Amino acid sequence: MSDTSPHPIPSTVVPALPAGEFAWHRLMGVDELDVGRVTTVTVGHESLCVTRTEAGFGCLANACPHQGGPLGEGSIEGGWLRCPWHGYDYSPLDGTPPPPFDDAPPAFRTEVRPDGVYVALPATDERPRTVSDQLVETMTAWGVAWVFGMVGHSNLGFADALRAAEVRGELQFIGVRHEGAAAFAATAYGKLTGELAACFAIVGPGSTNLLTGLYDAKMDRAPVLAMSGQVPSSVRGRGAFQDTDLSAAFADVSRYSATVQAGSDAAELMNLACKTALVERDVAHLVLPDEVQVVPAPAPKRPAGSPQGRTGDRGVSPAAAALDAAAEVLSGSTRPMIIVGHGARSGIEDIVALAEAIDAPVATTFKGKGLIADQHPLACGVLGRSGTPISSWFMNEADALLTFGVSFANHTGIASYKPIVQVDFDPMALGRFHAVTVPMLADVGVAARALAGALATRASNPSAARTPQALDDFPRPSGTGNAAAEVAARWDIWRAEKQRRRADDRGRGLSSAVVFEALSRLVPADAIMPVDVGNHAYSFGRYFEPCGQTVLMSGYLGSIGFAFPAAMGCWAATQRAPGSRWAGRPVVSVSGDGGFGQYAMELTTAVKYGMGITHVLLNNGELGKISKEQRAAEFDVWQTSLHNPGFAEFAELCGAMGRQVTVSDALDTALSEALAHPGPALVEVLTDPLLV
Repeated sequence: MSDTSPHPIPSTVVPALPAGEFAWHRLMGVDELDVGRVTTVTVGHESLCVTRTEAGFGCLANACPHQGGPLGEGSIEGGWLRCPWHGYDYSPLDGTPPPPFDDAPPAFRTEVRPDGVYVALPATDERPRTVSDQLVETMTAWGVAWVFGMVGHSNLGFADALRAAEVRGELQFIGVRHEGAAAFAATAYGKLTGELAACFAIVGPGSTNLLTGLYDAKMDRAPVLAMSGQVPSSVRGRGAFQDTDLSAAFADVSRYSATVQAGSDAAELMNLACKTALVERDVAHLVLPDEVQVVPAPAPKRPAGSPQGRTGDRGVSPAAAALDAAAEVLSGSTRPMIIVGHGARSGIEDIVALAEAIDAPVATTFKGKGLIADQHPLACGVLGRSGTPISSWFMNEADALLTFGVSFANHTGIASYKPIVQVDFDPMALGRFHAVTVPMLADVGVAARALAGALATRASNPSAARTPQALDDFPRPSGTGNAAAEVAARWDIWRAEKQRRRADDRGRGLSSAVVFEALSRLVPADAIMPVDVGNHAYSFGRYFEPCGQTVLMSGYLGSIGFAFPAAMGCWAATQRAPGSRWAGRPVVSVSGDGGFGQYAMELTTAVKYGMGITHVLLNNGELGKISKEQRAAEFDVWQTSLHNPGFAEFAELCGAMGRQVTVSDALDTALSEALAHPGPALVEVLTDPLLV
């Protein structure tokens, strides 16, 4: 429709009253809108375009019939209401366009009364049940109670289904500032609990922002459900705004990805997505085209899907041959050592019981830090680059290694030349980097119990059948019984060294040894501790002595920025009903200044939702780990310095508690105050980048 087309005088026909039931609603005061002006008014869920011309007040639906342009943002030109998007014209009173066009927006009768301008609107129908409701009902039946994400133009139908479920008390939505934080939060929830949370984004950049956090889930085998809005199917593949091939974009990161079409069995697609994420401990992804989200859905013919009847017992027992071979290796060992990784989290109690039975020292990988408290008589701390000299000494002295849920990454540095019994639930993880003596496919807890029984039987009667016995009946093999004394002696040596390092002071900030000694004393034993990537993480692995805390990190992806968004997901897990495993536990996250800076604005998210998160930020003014790597490779240190705000002041501006520590004497007080604070708190510690 050209600007220069001759138009007749706009129609001045007054719209008829709605057929059927209707009600009058006040739009505005008579003097609130000048002649020749246009505005937008919302009544209930109805967005309306209100105009005032010489002919009086008009009220139209606030969407141009052409492409949905917001008519309330248009203008009056020559008596016509002009759409702000494409210049289409309509009568301000009854919506009629100039000939030869006939696509008119709905128009509603207005009435000027002494107290304002009123409009007659049809009675609203009850909110219809949609495909989005089907999807939400199904995912909540699978246990999804938390959704992290951002609402936007291509996911509004599904967002409204989430809203309705939140009103019913079935889930809680956390609106983040960046979709990457949503993915990390949902991933951390899965790492911590083994259960599902979801992340949610629009098409295009919103969904691509999810990818880093989802790769973290994939590489660390954490279940997570991701959902993406999509452009309408009618313009998909035609170069529409934000038209993105999400199936291709998510093909590598997701174990399962599907697009919900108009004829899809939406509930079954959600069933399969949730099942895949949980059973495979991986990423599942659903794409939701804009128009499909609001397709009416019939009342369900059967209850929403759930794990009942769709998943089996995953406590897989080891094969008899593997169990016998493992018992053969371990029964012939006089200095066995156990190494546990993140994959041992579900069976750690059985593994520790086995270690106690065979008098084997226990080391963890960096990702497994905290699975056994450092105060346990057999605990050696972390093995590898982020570890203690205790664990490396015992690995060198061991004559057999028994690993549970360990990936054998080079960061850990497990001696490949030793006899190794490797237990893992994933057949692809067994012997991934090199052959092992006995690869054992099994649930780690089941395998630990089975090994205890097999070793007890073998020790008491080598020719007897391999049947489990109580650990109390286990006769220790010859040459063992002194591991605890050796472990204690090694801890004495290491703690003396740590004390010497705490005394180091170059006058350029606190040392990491000082910071983590204080955290070891003050962080509650039941705390959940997400840790970021950087120099501080290496120091955390070496110096922090866990006494029951649960530690999470971005393991094999090693993504900087993980800690604070992960803390939000961990906080969600603590909101469970009293008596559940994670309910009410404190969340204490740790990062450097580089990592926190990536998602710093999520502090406002934590404030908005009243999240009780204590964040400890080691601020050394640079990307210290990168500086260290540049020096090690004999490069100049370049572009690793950071220009930071005062993070404690920033926290206060966001509405959180903020404390800055510049001297060691103030550290305990600041940490104690932050840990006692009921909402989000940040402790900024100025640290020396070289005293790590």
